[in-house]
Amino acid sequence: MFNLFRKTYTLVAPMDGKVLDLSIVKDKVFSSKLLGEGVAIEPINDLVVAPAQGRLSLIFKTKHAFGMVLDNGIEILVHIGIDTVGLEGEGFSPLAKEGDFLQAGDPVIKIDRKLIIEKGYSLITPIIITNIDEVKEIEYNISDNIKSGEIILNYKL
Repeated sequence: MFNLFRKTYTLVAPMDGKVLDLSIVKDKVFSSKLLGEGVAIEPINDLVVAPAQGRLSLIFKTKHAFGMVLDNGIEILVHIGIDTVGLEGEGFSPLAKEGDFLQAGDPVIKIDRKLIIEKGYSLITPIIITNIDEVKEIEYNISDNIKSGEIILNYKL
C-alpha cells in the first residue's frame, strides 16, 4: 500500500549500445549478481558517462571501472569490459577525478574500443547497484539500441 508513495529513481545508459540482462554476462561475479543487481551494455561508442547524479567515489587504479555514491546513498559500479583489469589501464583515459560531483551524462572515461577489442577483451559493461539491499523495487529497460543518457533502470528505495 505505501509503495505508491516511494519515489522512483533512475539510472541512465553510460554509453550507446545494446542493453543486456546481467545474467548473460560471461563473468560469474556479475552474472550471479555477487556484486549486486543491474544490467550490462554492449557499447558501440568510446565515451563512458555518469549514469546518475552523485560523487565519483572511485576510479580503479587500472582505470577500467569506477564507482559512484548517488545523492540518495545508492552505490553504483560501472565496470568497463570483462577481465579488462588485465590491460593495466591501457585503452582507458579518465576525464573526471575521484571526488568530483557529477550530473547524469557527464563524461567519466574515454575508451579506445579498437585497442581493447584487438587485445581480445569483451567490452560488455556491467552497471551495478552494489548496495542492492537498500532497494525495494527494481525494473530494467532491456533494449537493442539505447543512447547514452536514456533510462536503463528504475528503482525505488
